[in-house]
Amino acid sequence: MIILRLMYTPQQNGREKSVRSVYYVEEAPPSDLSPLVYCFWELKTEGLLPQDFRYHVVPDACIDIVFNLSEPKRATIMTPHTVSEVLCLGRAFHYVGIRLFPGVWRGELDTVVGGFIDTPKIGSVSVASECKKLIFTKKDFSSQQVILVKIVRQLAHEKFVVANAAMVKILNNAHTLRTVADMSALVNMSPRQLQRTLKQVTGFSPHDFLKVLRFQQSFGRHYLAFYADQSHFIHSFRKITGYTPGEYAQKFDV
Repeated sequence: MIILRLMYTPQQNGREKSVRSVYYVEEAPPSDLSPLVYCFWELKTEGLLPQDFRYHVVPDACIDIVFNLSEPKRATIMTPHTVSEVLCLGRAFHYVGIRLFPGVWRGELDTVVGGFIDTPKIGSVSVASECKKLIFTKKDFSSQQVILVKIVRQLAHEKFVVANAAMVKILNNAHTLRTVADMSALVNMSPRQLQRTLKQVTGFSPHDFLKVLRFQQSFGRHYLAFYADQSHFIHSFRKITGYTPGEYAQKFDV
């Protein structure tokens, strides 16, 4: 069995500090799903907001399966992206989701990286049916997690989500990777093999995947561990988020 120690811990998406009455929580999966799922999460408003809420989604190479409990007919598969996305969610909303580790989703990725797919069915899982259950327990995230766990187990049984040994190794050693050559050597693949494998399981080129890992790791460690100097870090951070690191820390919960 592939065991993924949780050494890769993606940064939470940005919620502006000035916005109140928006509630976010995430919980770790049971141990049998830890090679597949980073977390289960809930994002909702507590009352009507005075203006539309803009959610600053940072790149982490994960796939999110998003259930909108206000529109329960379709789920949204949020695919990976290399720069931040700003989503306008309106003044009232309630979402729950499953954040899958990079590389475990077995749907098509090469034409939809940086976008999303809306679907009424995932494998044999009926979105409308599962949303009814989630809505019934919408005030109890613990009960919702039981439903989400069952969904993932069904998708795993149908091979819609499958752990990838090379990706597990890369994620477990993300904090040590400095170059694409490091990544290639770690998984004992030629650059061409690595290119093909990463494109297939993440939708990213090795360079773009490393850029996302480097960005994510910079939140938890000193930037000089991943960037040549302060100027390189600031330039890369601004290119990904639209903000300098200082501006981002002032504006968003991090």
